[in-house]
Amino acid sequence: MTQTIDLTAADGARIPAYVARPEGKPKGGIVIVQEIFGVNKHIRSVADGYAKDGYLAIAPHAFHRVQPGVDLGYDEQDIATGFGYKQKVDVLPAPGIMQDLQAAIDYAAKESGGKVGIVGYCWGGLLAWRAACGLTGLAAAVTYYGGGMTTPEEAARKPKVPVLSHFSDRDQYIPVPSIEAFQRLHPEIPVYLYPAEHGFNCDLRSAWNADAAKLARERTLAFFSQHVG
Repeated sequence: MTQTIDLTAADGARIPAYVARPEGKPKGGIVIVQEIFGVNKHIRSVADGYAKDGYLAIAPHAFHRVQPGVDLGYDEQDIATGFGYKQKVDVLPAPGIMQDLQAAIDYAAKESGGKVGIVGYCWGGLLAWRAACGLTGLAAAVTYYGGGMTTPEEAARKPKVPVLSHFSDRDQYIPVPSIEAFQRLHPEIPVYLYPAEHGFNCDLRSAWNADAAKLARERTLAFFSQHVG
């Protein structure tokens, strides 16, 4: 079953979120953090997939504070539009949208009755990394080609929960040397490098790589099975 609900953040703001529920009792909760394209068809399908695997999945609308209802595709104009929304989010007063992710974590914990993991893609990967380092109520975090998380400032953060990271070796946004530097700083984090391009998990993008997406998903599910349930 799927529905859109409203989360209430710490500052009282109401943030919509897409929720997909499994059949039967959830194993736990998974928060899905969007790319710069909003809670679009791909992100909803990701949430649906985790629900089929037994988790209560929730994808909060991370752009809602700057632009409600974002649902973009992947052409050049959509990329420019999404990047513009990201820039607006970046200058929100602290804690910005991190409180929205916290509200999603709290909801997932309450509704699933179990532990909660978080997974993010591109910009969402960066946000999932920040959540692992600064938010409460998480049991694990997974990042897919987290844009910006390998910069020195972001890599200096210390995660409070187990983290798994997926990157690609032909990513025009995340240089391999920065991934290697991140790995040296965080030897405790399993870091996987795939022969693919940025966005390889999304079957709506030309960068989609079925083999890499399948292997990354298998590793992610095994990781969540270990740490979430």
